[in-house]
Amino acid sequence: MKPSNCLVGPLLTDLYQLTMAYGYWKKGKDNDQAVFDLFFRKNPFGGEFTIFAGLEEVVRSLNAFKFTDADIAYLQDGVIRRKEELQFEFEAGLRHGFIRKTDKGYEELRYDPWGGEEWAPKEYPDHALHIPGPMRNCEQPFFDWLKDVDCSKIKIYAVPEGTMVFPRIPLIRVEGPLAVAQMQETAFLNLTGFPSLMATNAARFRLAAGEGKGLIEFGLRRAQGPDGGVSASRYSYIGGFNATSNTKAGQLFGLPTRGTMAHSYVSSFSGLSEIADPFLVGADGKKADFVGLVLQYRRQLGYLNTNEGELAAFISYAQAFPEGFLALVDTYNTLKSGVPNFICVALALIQTGHKPVGIRLDSGDLSYFSKEARKLLRKTADRFSLESFGSLSIVASNDIDEAILFSLGQQGHEIDVFGIGTHLVTCRAQPALGCVYKLVSINGQPRMKLSDEAEKMTIPGRKEVYRLVGTNRHPLVDLMMQAGQPAPQIGERILCRHPVSEAKRVYVVPKEVVTLHKCVWDGRQVYAFPPLDAIRQYVQDQIAAMRPDHMRAVNPTPYKVSVSEELYRSMHELWMQEAPISEIA
Repeated sequence: MKPSNCLVGPLLTDLYQLTMAYGYWKKGKDNDQAVFDLFFRKNPFGGEFTIFAGLEEVVRSLNAFKFTDADIAYLQDGVIRRKEELQFEFEAGLRHGFIRKTDKGYEELRYDPWGGEEWAPKEYPDHALHIPGPMRNCEQPFFDWLKDVDCSKIKIYAVPEGTMVFPRIPLIRVEGPLAVAQMQETAFLNLTGFPSLMATNAARFRLAAGEGKGLIEFGLRRAQGPDGGVSASRYSYIGGFNATSNTKAGQLFGLPTRGTMAHSYVSSFSGLSEIADPFLVGADGKKADFVGLVLQYRRQLGYLNTNEGELAAFISYAQAFPEGFLALVDTYNTLKSGVPNFICVALALIQTGHKPVGIRLDSGDLSYFSKEARKLLRKTADRFSLESFGSLSIVASNDIDEAILFSLGQQGHEIDVFGIGTHLVTCRAQPALGCVYKLVSINGQPRMKLSDEAEKMTIPGRKEVYRLVGTNRHPLVDLMMQAGQPAPQIGERILCRHPVSEAKRVYVVPKEVVTLHKCVWDGRQVYAFPPLDAIRQYVQDQIAAMRPDHMRAVNPTPYKVSVSEELYRSMHELWMQEAPISEIA
């Protein structure tokens, strides 16, 4: 499987990954056997859970990890840019790379050994400018080695995509040659950080919206570029959204897509004279005077002062989509024009055998307008003995965030579906998850990073992770153990220790033990990824299984992440070995 994004490849990395690889290669350490853990230190959005996502793209990236001739040429020789391509930058007085243009010609930025810099004249061919290769000073045999590098000796263990995860737990464990494993860091962090943040944000919106409410992702226009928009659509669906407005994401990933109309569609009509064809083919195949039916209901209901251009827009849209008529009703006046006009058109659709969908609110007091709109729909249902009319969908958008959803729930509302854009896809409440990728073992020897902040210290060594489940299938604790230790058993009394605080410990007798890590790559892909629908359901099942106090929006209870007694001792012994002893004179 190739990456979904064509930008993913060995050069989608930070330069220091390549310079470290050169350092490893030059000292003969490139084939040292390394283990790296990818994890995060704090749950996002002030909550106590995270949904892991992006694993499939990680595995796809391994398939694409092969340096091409063009990649090697860039690293060695840089790029040649035509002068015309940079003319705008030069005319604007901007510096591009190591080159600038002056009235006298081109100059190159030069550095001296003492840290100074100066611009010196430089001749370039008339057709081109040269931007030097970032690794131009490396030896040629390194590039020969780099060209042969692939991931055939890499092994990847990971928690399944969509798993609810917690701080310190290795989401991905990478095993293999040091240099190759090191070069995966940036891409792996990029491919899992935003997806996990996005899926978590979506899951939180799902919890805030309440059971049974529909959620549609509306965020493409607000997302950070095309890839950000497509990724947001994909991972918001995993997190619990029902559909997206993003048709490209629908094409790529088979997501349900939804969409209606914008205010521009409504305001583009000024009157009924613009409806050139008044007819609509009914469900029975016969033509009906649709405009005549609409006007008949308008007179019957006394809705004679509504905006006629809006009514014309609704008629036009209903003729185009008689089974998908959902009207945006707040262009002029929601309750005095938009909803009444919708009712007239919807009744005419029903008379011709079609089924209208509902209305969308995009401004104002959503609680109030939804309640009042529902009253009008139910009043119409009673008058015409159309029971289903009173339960037509009410969709709401308007810069909705998690707090607004909770507020609407407290106020009471009649909204069936929420359209969420900006606050969802940009993860405005927290822009990054903060995943890290740390070396935890080299040639079988545990390694750890120390810090003055105990929470930032890594947990050393190759580890297995188990989820211990109690009564009512509630997860109790995630337990990290040294690889090779016997797995915990159901009914066994297990001591679970806090990784850092020696006083925090608890005994657990699990009713179920879940092994979290699965091997997904062993020189090639060895794991079949489930479809998105299955991952989405997996997320919802896990949310339902958690204790409510872990999931609440305000002051949630932290979920326990522990280490075994053996891992605790090993970690603290290494800590004492590596930490320098201060001397006070």
